[in-house]
Amino acid sequence: MTVKSLLQRAEEQRPLPNGGIILAATPLGNPLDASIRLLDALQSADIIAAEDTRRTRALAETLGITITGNVVSNFDHNEADRADYFVTEAQAGKRVLVVTDAGMPAVSDPGFPLVVAARAAGVPVTCLPGPSAVPTALALSGVGMGHFAFLGFAPRKDGARREFFTDMLTANVATCFFESPHRLQATLDIAVEVLGDRRQIAVARELTKRYEEVRAGAAAEVAEWARARDVKGEICVVVGAADPAEEQVDPADVVDEVEGLVHGGMRLKAAAGEVAGRHGLSKREVYESVLRAREEA
Repeated sequence: MTVKSLLQRAEEQRPLPNGGIILAATPLGNPLDASIRLLDALQSADIIAAEDTRRTRALAETLGITITGNVVSNFDHNEADRADYFVTEAQAGKRVLVVTDAGMPAVSDPGFPLVVAARAAGVPVTCLPGPSAVPTALALSGVGMGHFAFLGFAPRKDGARREFFTDMLTANVATCFFESPHRLQATLDIAVEVLGDRRQIAVARELTKRYEEVRAGAAAEVAEWARARDVKGEICVVVGAADPAEEQVDPADVVDEVEGLVHGGMRLKAAAGEVAGRHGLSKREVYESVLRAREEA
């Protein structure tokens, strides 16, 4: 079947001919991942709600598609105000296509307020599935299997990031999140501090692009890899679930190990890090356990 015939079929089966909201996934970086239904929607929608109008027009040009509808910006700082406009247009019979720069709208990207507003107004909403960074990273990671949680972007402040990883200490599912290149190193360092050296982590960057790369392994190893290079691009991190089969260490024994090293001349923080590394524990938790034990003595 030719592309022309597939586009003909997509035209014959266009969703919501009487108006509504259409969410459509766009390529993560490789234009060849665009679906036939996305191509048809780009050239037939009455209105395109785009995260970045320039990037949407550039994608259409790359795909050889002519946009005939009105392209309107719809990004995180204006999407709440624009939702009512798009709903009103859909109620008037317009087909409103919602796209982001990459991946699926409304999943850590603009689109969610519009879906909520449309549902509340009784406006039909549908989706043209396609590329998504989270399942792609999860599949390539080798550290996440079965159930998983997606947490959007990691917090920016150190305290919030520590709480973020503390919630993963005993998680029985893999955890996926996005991170920016300039914060990746600090985030991985905190992951090692909280989750321990041996927790399995994968960093997936530039998915589907020419320089796609996935680095997976023990948290400490991945953090060192990131420290040794200038990691760039769009990044998705996968943290493996806690291993229930891992040896359960008596907290009192851990404290004793640390104090033994301190007695031998090692500084407390260094000793806490040494013992934490032996058992795959959080350096911070080990350090604080020793301090609590000293206070109670």
